[in-house]
Amino acid sequence: MTASPLLTALIPLVADLSRELPEVERYRRLLQALRQLLSCDAVALLKLDGDVLIPLAALGLSADTLGRRFKLDEHPRLQALLAHRGPTRFATDCEMPDPYDGLVDGHRGHLPVHDCLGCPLYVQDQPWGLLTLDSLDPASFGRVDLDNLQAFASLAAATVMASERINALLQRAEDQHRLAEAYKQAAGQQRPRELIGQSAVHKRLQAEIALVGNSELNVLISGETGVGKELVAEALHAASPRAAKPLISLNCAALPDNLVESELFGHVRGAFTGAHNERRGKFELADGGSLFLDEIGELPLPAQAKLLRVLQSGQLQRVGADQEQRVNVRVLAASNRDLAEEVRAGRFRADLYHRLSVYPLKVPALRERGRDVLLLAGYFLEENRARLGLRSLRLTAEAQANLLAYNWPGNVRELEHLIGRAALKALAGYSERPRILSIDSAHLDLPASQAAAPATQSAAEPLNELPLREALDAYQKQLISQALSRHQHKWAAAARELGIDRANLIRLAKRLGLQ
Repeated sequence: MTASPLLTALIPLVADLSRELPEVERYRRLLQALRQLLSCDAVALLKLDGDVLIPLAALGLSADTLGRRFKLDEHPRLQALLAHRGPTRFATDCEMPDPYDGLVDGHRGHLPVHDCLGCPLYVQDQPWGLLTLDSLDPASFGRVDLDNLQAFASLAAATVMASERINALLQRAEDQHRLAEAYKQAAGQQRPRELIGQSAVHKRLQAEIALVGNSELNVLISGETGVGKELVAEALHAASPRAAKPLISLNCAALPDNLVESELFGHVRGAFTGAHNERRGKFELADGGSLFLDEIGELPLPAQAKLLRVLQSGQLQRVGADQEQRVNVRVLAASNRDLAEEVRAGRFRADLYHRLSVYPLKVPALRERGRDVLLLAGYFLEENRARLGLRSLRLTAEAQANLLAYNWPGNVRELEHLIGRAALKALAGYSERPRILSIDSAHLDLPASQAAAPATQSAAEPLNELPLREALDAYQKQLISQALSRHQHKWAAAARELGIDRANLIRLAKRLGLQ
């Protein structure tokens, strides 16, 4: 007797529940089974986080989809799916904008989604997220048995629960809960900024943040301009026992020399011309919490000496005051300068440097993070889509390849500004707002010498139609080729980016025919 399609799809997933699998692989298998059960062009798993849906896995969608963050109040289709406990299929002439319009992989041009089906996932009777299925064929889901999708969704919820329980054991669930509570209290209930990425170097950075964040050590954050040092400081504070207390930031490079001490330590009334009122400094405001000193290398030497005294004794004196007061502050400092070199040049105090760099933390450059550039691009695309009032904003396959090939001297900040400018340039070519707006290579306007697409498999070329071994080989070959291209064929640098040993990388490259 032949097994039913539902049973055929569910049996491997049931077996997976008892296996220790990486989260990415577990969710990939889940979506692969769903695609096998219900033929479609794209399928995605999204997790609900407050009022935002975060894609955790996707098949058949543009690579930047995983970096997008879908705000429910901007996406009525996703709202409608969450509002109904069971599966929902939208009419093919539904006027609600589809968040995946133009994002389906392997199709050139402005093709909107024509058939859309989705089902919410519930874990312990609470809404956890969504499974979404999309097709460019308007008749794809006409004869779909929605009961089968509901049964699959129940097993998907069990898969999610298994994955989250394993992660909780590995990552200390109590710290996760405390972190979430601290986020809710921070910044007037605003959603915290997120460190987005899946590359090996980014995961190592996140592991270091988790390690040192839960300590009281001062941290010196280094890295090029635009890599996101302030976001790292926010993540360190959020991972610390001080998370419920304030994180106060100060850009030392923006301070006039005559106001540095007042900004740091405060002043009393009449302390200097213009001091009409008493004022608390940043150390007092951060008492019990953390103080982020950005561009610490710009502090003048006299201010460095007074900062060192506060770090040593925990006591400060407002400008013009006679009495000292005690503060309890953890200092997180950042600089794009080499402070060790600044010490040797006599421009930075050695004793202060050692006080600040109890734990040095280097933030990797964007060019070292591989395909993270597409995830970050997706995040900025979604921000600009909402800002410009568009239904869909996407990158062409050629534009994605250009982003992967570019060297990114300005890092994440450059990418953010580039996507914003490119969206405006693309929109300027229309007299009426299009349903789907595509950003192509011309809109990016990257330097030709650095923006040439690597001669490897297209970023948008689907691998899921190949046998598993061939798909894995093709994907590894693509990643290695792109990493070598970014690092001018330096094997050691490419190996560091990919997170493997240099000798192993060379052996793998030989097997794949790259050498």
